[in-house]
Amino acid sequence: MSTSPAETSAVNGIRTALGIGGVLSVIVGILILVWPGKTAMVVAAIIAIYAIAAGLVYAGLGIFSKSKGGWARVGHIALGILFIIAGVIAFANLGATTTWLAIFIGILVGIMWIIEGIVSLSTLGDASSKGWTIFFAILSLIAGIVLLFSPLYIVALWWVLGISLVVLGIIQIVRAFTFSAKSL
Repeated sequence: MSTSPAETSAVNGIRTALGIGGVLSVIVGILILVWPGKTAMVVAAIIAIYAIAAGLVYAGLGIFSKSKGGWARVGHIALGILFIIAGVIAFANLGATTTWLAIFIGILVGIMWIIEGIVSLSTLGDASSKGWTIFFAILSLIAGIVLLFSPLYIVALWWVLGISLVVLGIIQIVRAFTFSAKSL
């Protein structure tokens, strides 16, 4: 069975996307595993660059927009200035920003796991497998509490992220080579 040019083009596009995504995932995963601190600092720097760029866009919208009213323009300019200040401060203190970001994400994930455990317990009456639901809820609650009260687990999460990116990236690369029109 032959494929149409449109199907071939779609398959090639999907293969390319899977392959590029997989390669990038493997590269970032290896960087996290080989240089965890420097990679975390690069992530913080990227966020700082984004803040400055977003600030310039917001300020530009406020200054140059002819269709927005006075308060909308002032709001955009103020938001732009705040983003720019945040980005500059993040760059000026990149080490502290990296540490703060790691702690923030660790706390956020810990709280989310605790909430996820509570939500799982609240849906116990509707669960088809009560045993697995209880197991998941308890594991989620414990993981969340441990993450909140032990900063060393934030480092472990970073390593798990690196390992996951490498493994998932390799799987994506394999998928890129094995993807066919039948998968559409």
